[in-house]
Amino acid sequence: MILYRLRCAGGHEFESWFKDSKTYERQEKKSLIGCPVCGEAKVERALMAPRLGKSGKGRGGEEKPVEAQANVPVPAPSPPQQMAALTRSMPPELREALLKVREHVEKNCEHVGDKFAEEARKIHYGESDKRGIYGQTTEKEADALSEEGIEFGRLPWVPRGN
Repeated sequence: MILYRLRCAGGHEFESWFKDSKTYERQEKKSLIGCPVCGEAKVERALMAPRLGKSGKGRGGEEKPVEAQANVPVPAPSPPQQMAALTRSMPPELREALLKVREHVEKNCEHVGDKFAEEARKIHYGESDKRGIYGQTTEKEADALSEEGIEFGRLPWVPRGN
């Protein structure tokens, strides 16, 4: 799955999920994507800023881990206290949606832990079976994957429970 920020001819911006970039391109070419505000079928991808932390370094100079997943938007890192504060302030509907995304990722993708970058490369270069994965990597490794053209995404990894 991939999330795109889209803009209609009327200037409205919205986000939408697609199986992959080819699915988006096919639907966009056939004018199957409609603006939820005005119904306009002429849409294009809008500029999206990457979700990067302010600093790649934690205490003691070590790099903070990044949750990521090949070809599927995946959990982004966040200190537990920060995520707990964020989940308390977010609307219940949003938290529930993010929990469903987490459940979907956990159910349909393989957790590769801190071997994410290594496994994403193997998949990208055909050395391993193509499949959805998720796990952790450093900001430095995430940047290297991007530079190599390896697609992956990040999502808030909302904790379960209250």
